[in-house]
Amino acid sequence: MPETPTHDELALLDRHVVCLLGLPFDVLSLNGTVAHLRSAAARRQPCWLSTPNLNFLIAAHQDAQFRRSVLLSELSVADGMPVIWLARLLGLPLHERVAGSDVFEALHHEGGPGEMRSYFFGGPDGAAEAACQRVNSREGAMRCVGWQSPGFGSMDSMSTEAVIGAINATGPDFVVVSLGAKKGQTWIERNRPHLRAPLISHLGAVVNFEAGTVRRAPPAWRRIGLEWLWRIVQEPALWRRYANDAAALLPMIWRQVLPLAWARWRRDRSPQTLEVQIGPGEDGARVLRLSGACSADSLARLRDACRQALSVPGPVEIDLSEVSEIDAEAMGTLLMLQSVQLRRGLPCQVVKASTSARRRLLQHGCADLLGPSGR
Repeated sequence: MPETPTHDELALLDRHVVCLLGLPFDVLSLNGTVAHLRSAAARRQPCWLSTPNLNFLIAAHQDAQFRRSVLLSELSVADGMPVIWLARLLGLPLHERVAGSDVFEALHHEGGPGEMRSYFFGGPDGAAEAACQRVNSREGAMRCVGWQSPGFGSMDSMSTEAVIGAINATGPDFVVVSLGAKKGQTWIERNRPHLRAPLISHLGAVVNFEAGTVRRAPPAWRRIGLEWLWRIVQEPALWRRYANDAAALLPMIWRQVLPLAWARWRRDRSPQTLEVQIGPGEDGARVLRLSGACSADSLARLRDACRQALSVPGPVEIDLSEVSEIDAEAMGTLLMLQSVQLRRGLPCQVVKASTSARRRLLQHGCADLLGPSGR
């Protein structure tokens, strides 16, 4: 029989997270993100930072395993102005882009409680070594303690005891991975249990920026959302990826984003009520029955209900047959419930859903929560 969730797992329910096209986004500023990471490093608290941008959103829509990797991270911030623009359209409280490159720069240049030790894994041939040398040549609160360039090796060859041991031997606080988004997230999910560094993130462009092989867009370009154009000028091969992402986004806007924006505009602004019941289900499952509106107004009650549902080991079943509305913040909390169960290898599925609730789950990009009986 599996044990009840740990304190750290239950703490995931306290995150202020919104759901955007199926991915969780923490409502944090750059300063808040950096403070969170410094605190985690000081406490040696494991923290996987994911930095979803438009490419992440599209990839997660097409690849369930990739989406799972973001759900398993302890922090997920909006890296990309298109994400912020979509959030504004939907009225979500994501007001500031938190780029992975800016996070790394802030950790490097802003003082903190002790020196941050970084390690570069991946990037083009020679880039990780050059990045490590350049980090150590500049004053700041960060020192690079090592690097590896595994090239285009297989996941198995990049995950050997020798590879992981070499990283651990340097004693880093922050492992910066650069293997391509999907491969990097997969590598982190596979190897983080064996890594001693508290912080880890796939920051694909950081190695190139730090190595000096690619120049980052000027701040003015970034502020107006034209960093993508600057990147194409620097790396012309990127135009195809950006074009494919834009083409994939258009039907998602029509089918998911605009209906959610319309629903928000029509929604009654009076406080929304939520009723909760928790009881036993079949095969040792706990059934979380919700009725009314799952909204930002009822987050505290929803979080408490999720904790109660997790108080007994086993699967969690969600009954939404009496739910009239699910907004992005409530959906974010349900994603955190799913995240806890994913970490424990246990199911978390919606077994019953009203027509409205099912429609919202699909529009939020969370169809995977619908079990066979809830579809």
